[in-house]
Amino acid sequence: MKNIISYLEEAKEFLRRGDTVQASEKYYKAAEEAIKILSNRFRLVSVLEEVSKKGRWKAEILFKAARLLDPSLPGIFTMWKNAWKLHEDGFHEDSLDIEMVYELKRKVVDILLKYKDNLT
Repeated sequence: MKNIISYLEEAKEFLRRGDTVQASEKYYKAAEEAIKILSNRFRLVSVLEEVSKKGRWKAEILFKAARLLDPSLPGIFTMWKNAWKLHEDGFHEDSLDIEMVYELKRKVVDILLKYKDNLT
């Protein structure tokens, strides 16, 4: 949870300064870290074996993990898709305006806060 909080604090500061690119990436990193923690917490064996086999977390594994977590943690898959949009469109493409970043950020943070007890 420490890394997640750190990413969220950094993102908030970047957003306060109007740096939507870096803010988008930090919100994404917070969500990514959450998916990894939850995958371990909920013992998603197929996911963890795939990570071990490939040697790292890849996008398709993170999507699979979020999908598998969603029945136990409703909204987690949608949160992940919003985080992915921040990563792709906000960070890589720099195509999100500040209002869209705020909207997506809210959707990511709300779910992270909802499930914070599962992240510690």
